[in-house]
Parts: sequence; C-alpha cells; structure tokens
Amino acid sequence: ELQLQLHDARQSSESLSYQLENAENKARWRRLGGKDPEPDELAAKIRQLEERLNDKKEQLLEKELVLEEVSNLSDRLRKEASDGRSDTLELAKKVNEFQSKIKDTTKRMMATVAELSMYQATAMKLQQDRHQKDIEVEDARWRLEHGQPPTEDAEREFYHMERERMRRREEAIRRAE
Repeated sequence: ELQLQLHDARQSSESLSYQLENAENKARWRRLGGKDPEPDELAAKIRQLEERLNDKKEQLLEKELVLEEVSNLSDRLRKEASDGRSDTLELAKKVNEFQSKIKDTTKRMMATVAELSMYQATAMKLQQDRHQKDIEVEDARWRLEHGQPPTEDAEREFYHMERERMRRREEAIRRAE
C-alpha cells in the first residue's frame, strides 16, 4: 500500500511540475500593461545615467584621496604621540578627530558606492529593454515585409477599428432610410 501511495505522490508531483514548467499554461503568466519607452528615450536615459555614474566615480576617487590623506596624517600623528614629541592629550584629540572624519568619509563613500550600484543596475536594465525593443522592431519589420501585421496588438486594433467603421456605416445607412 505504501508503494502505491508513493507511486501516486510521484505522479502527482510530475503532473504539477509539468503544469508549472509549461509555457503554454496561461494561468502562470500575465501581460503587463504600460507604455514602453522609445529607443531614443532609452538611449538618452542610458547616457544620462552613464554621466551620473562617471560623476559618482569621480567623487568616489576624490573621497578616496581625502581618506588616504587623512589616514596618512592620522598615522603620522599617532607616531608623534608614541614618540612623545608633543603633548599627548592634544595629539589624541587630533587623532580622534581625524578618525571621526575618516568614519564620516567612509560612510559617505559607502553610500556613494551603493548609489553607483543602483545606477549601474538601472543602466543594465535599460540596455536590456532597448535590446528587447530592437528585437521587437526587427520582428515587426520582417512581418511587414512579408505582408503580415507588425504585431498581434496592431492586428487586433485594426480589426476593432474596421468593425467600428462598419457599424457606423450601417448605422448611417439605417438613419438615412
């Protein structure tokens, strides 16, 4: 009896897996609405994001240089403090101040890096969108060259407009009679 239950469970599992993996299953996907940006808009957005990305990279480099300079000063002050060349208390205050500045700069740098990553991800997504749109445009051109409607949506819209035109025409004929 356990073998029979195991067999039934495996068949059920295979059936569910097939339904889940079947791309023809209309219940597992839906068309998203909205307006797709034009390739020119995508290209402009990519250029804008790349400019912002470059600006952020420059800012990051500047902050890295500041961090390096502050670290060098901090190291030098620590060395002086350990050598006993100056007032230890004053140096300790300066070291603490520099360390605080380093922490603040590091936090800002990390925020900048995170923002930079977001812009890179957005740029990559826009490039993928543009590539997809290019494929759709090429497909539409091919369909037009072969006497087909450019897209299924365009064909449906055409038939809808034709039915509407015929309905108005019939209505005008009825009114004229």
